[in-house]
Amino acid sequence: MGNSNLHKAKTEKNDEFYTQLSDIENEMKHYKKHFKGKRIFLNCDDPEKSNFWRYFSLNFEHLGLKCLTSTHFESDKSSYKLEICADINGDGKIDHKDTVKTQLKQNGDFRSAEAIEILKECDIVVTNPPFSLFREYIAQLMEYDKDFIVVGPESAIVLKQIFPLIKHNKLWLGATKPKTYNMPDGSTTTHGNHCWFTNLDFPKRHEDLILFRDYDKDKYPKYDNSNVIAIDGNYKHIPKDYGGEMLVSYASIRHFGKDQFELLTAAAYTNKEAYGSGHLYMNGNKKFSSIIIKRKIK
Repeated sequence: MGNSNLHKAKTEKNDEFYTQLSDIENEMKHYKKHFKGKRIFLNCDDPEKSNFWRYFSLNFEHLGLKCLTSTHFESDKSSYKLEICADINGDGKIDHKDTVKTQLKQNGDFRSAEAIEILKECDIVVTNPPFSLFREYIAQLMEYDKDFIVVGPESAIVLKQIFPLIKHNKLWLGATKPKTYNMPDGSTTTHGNHCWFTNLDFPKRHEDLILFRDYDKDKYPKYDNSNVIAIDGNYKHIPKDYGGEMLVSYASIRHFGKDQFELLTAAAYTNKEAYGSGHLYMNGNKKFSSIIIKRKIK
């Protein structure tokens, strides 16, 4: 169900998936220490409907934020931004009642000059960006060297624009997975293949995956054109005592400790000199959407 929904959304360019408050709360609790004194920017949200805005505005003082800004997007006209930065109403606290609305000259697109100027001034970006523009969106965050916590398609892990960033420890997967979204018509939809992408550290990243299986060459066959062994769909089946290269599902990497495995390459574009065709084959069948890993020596 999740894959079919995502493919349909991609075809129709339907990027209107509103993240549920419970999923936001479950992920944000891992980054509380990062928020204190910071300026948060929600640059792909409708602040009138967004649960990201609701979460940060209601928890402004609890998180010790310095400022919260959200830009609203309009496809064909000028838009506005909402900000909370000070105790405007003089009630002795800073919360959603201190929201200031300012008209924008442009439409609030994250690529607009106005949005980019806000981006330059912020500390952390948190949002659910349009999946059809995910590569472009991440590239912008990298260009302006911003901290971020954003929702994205799990399949983006193996994209040529994304995998090298994960490999070189410039971004990684979050602690949880959002699954259920609110739709503009009031209905909900479920996706099992979405995840959080971030470059903010959290304790769970440093916990190694505990493995139990012993390596057996008969149980772990090698691919036709390489010395890479095959791991079935369950990441828990990675042998605890094998030091060579292994092919695992791309979703597995969210379960590894940051210092447990080295990410070598994505099977969809393996090195042609090393693997001949540029792809791995098992019994003549090409492998896609997987990654090759190797245990780090500690």
